[in-house]
Amino acid sequence: MNAAPLWSASLPLWSFALRGAIVYVVVLLLLRLGGKRQVGQMSASDFVVLLLISNAVQNSMNGGDNSITGGVVLAATLVALGSLFSYLTYRSKRLENLIEGSPRILVHHGKIVEANMRKERLSVYELRTMLRHQGVHAFEEVQEAVLESDGSVSIIRKSELPAQPRGAAS
Repeated sequence: MNAAPLWSASLPLWSFALRGAIVYVVVLLLLRLGGKRQVGQMSASDFVVLLLISNAVQNSMNGGDNSITGGVVLAATLVALGSLFSYLTYRSKRLENLIEGSPRILVHHGKIVEANMRKERLSVYELRTMLRHQGVHAFEEVQEAVLESDGSVSIIRKSELPAQPRGAAS
């Protein structure tokens, strides 16, 4: 039995790194356009899209090569790019906002900010679900709810605010 096909790549190794880098950047941008969701907050359709994307781009990265060497070069390229983008977004706020997005206020003084809900393509039902996960059952309880760039929701309850002295304007 000849073990060479397992280790012998059918393409130059630099080709795997280049293909992997191009696909990584394109998929990152496509997912960024898709909106902010944590993996735990993905709907079934979001999850299916993610699975199908990974399957769709597989051959564009490996060019039909099934060697272990090609797979290792691709994996190393993707991990390196993940680390590089993590470092670059740490160093540059502008790049972080471009790649990761920026927080967006969804509820302010107990009122839904409709424009921001539309921009994030979030329904009131989805927002209610997110709030319930944090023990909030009515928008009126919320001073501010913010959709963070990682897809999580941060909440400041009105009950958590310091009491204002009498006569103070609110």
